Amino acid sequence: MNVLLDLAISTLTQGLIYALLSYGVYITYKILDFPDLTVDGSFPLGAAVTAVLLTRGTDPFLTLLIAIAIGALAGLVTGLIHVRLHVRDLLAGIITMTALFSINLQIAGSNMTVERAASTIFTADPVMALLGALPLIYRKLIVSLLIALIGKLVLDVYLKTKNGLLLRAVGDNSVLVTSLAKDKGLVKITGLVIANALVALSGAIVCHEQRAFSSTMGTGQVVFGLATVIIGTTLFRSMSFVKGTTAVLVGSILYKGCIQIAISIGLPANLLKLVTAVLFLGILVFGHARKGGVKAHA
Repeated sequence: MNVLLDLAISTLTQGLIYALLSYGVYITYKILDFPDLTVDGSFPLGAAVTAVLLTRGTDPFLTLLIAIAIGALAGLVTGLIHVRLHVRDLLAGIITMTALFSINLQIAGSNMTVERAASTIFTADPVMALLGALPLIYRKLIVSLLIALIGKLVLDVYLKTKNGLLLRAVGDNSVLVTSLAKDKGLVKITGLVIANALVALSGAIVCHEQRAFSSTMGTGQVVFGLATVIIGTTLFRSMSFVKGTTAVLVGSILYKGCIQIAISIGLPANLLKLVTAVLFLGILVFGHARKGGVKAHA
């Protein structure tokens, strides 16, 4: 029973951590309508920078801020390539993602392990002072929940501001933004900066949680993000009162749960990417079928 409980808590923690990545994909895919593949590079970028900083004794919470900044820079590069150099959105993301793979190798090599003596956000003094009596697995859950909720609330508040409304307008009707004498290109860049900052933050927390970095950890993350966004928005399509960020948070947890179930029933690790792809395809088909059913009913 304890094993099952620990497994459930670990899966929930993973879902909360990766929800930050899902927020970023939600901004690019759902709000900006921008197929941003930078995610596969900015996620491990956050982890790589964090791994190096932790091994050098940097304050754990400071590493999160640095990861956010470096992720924002990655989003800025993609935005400038697309907007200023007039490269198509998909290609702009591919270019940045490809460059980041080499950059990540230069930062942390192909793999890096953070020794147990190094403090993380789950073992830092402030956390230990408040939650030190709890086992590590519960500390991870509580800290991840707080960060995921803070990220969600900040994003919700931002999307209600003038800049946030312009961000929504660019994806829905870019002509409207231009008619308001606003630079739609600048708004797109802002969205990409925020999105990749969140993605890099997710990568940083994964590094804290696993105490490790791998150059391949970004592979397929954009697919994961898209899947969680589609799961969440499909589940809550008829519930207009549910915020988009809440939907993708739930989607992230559910998707991680599906993957964990696949592992628990004995699926070989080398088939996980195949299962991810099949699951994503199933979600897309289900989403389109449900959408078509709603229109037919209407």
